[in-house]
Amino acid sequence: MISNHLNLVEQHRPDAESIAERIAQYLAAGGQIDELQSPPRNPIPPPRSTRIDPETVLKRRPKKLTLAERRALRKMADAL
Repeated sequence: MISNHLNLVEQHRPDAESIAERIAQYLAAGGQIDELQSPPRNPIPPPRSTRIDPETVLKRRPKKLTLAERRALRKMADAL
């Protein structure tokens, strides 16, 4: 354990010794420790569902006004 905080290292030393003691007891009792392959760093995400919930309301942007609609609005605003 590398740390700049020696008090923190000393604080965790009893825990580390306890774990080392329990590992030694486990191995003395005939236990075996297997070193397995590590999992991939970036697991593949689960596939997306193709099902669409019918109660879900889709959030879509309203369509932008066309040039003709903007001109018509401008004429209506000028008429007021």
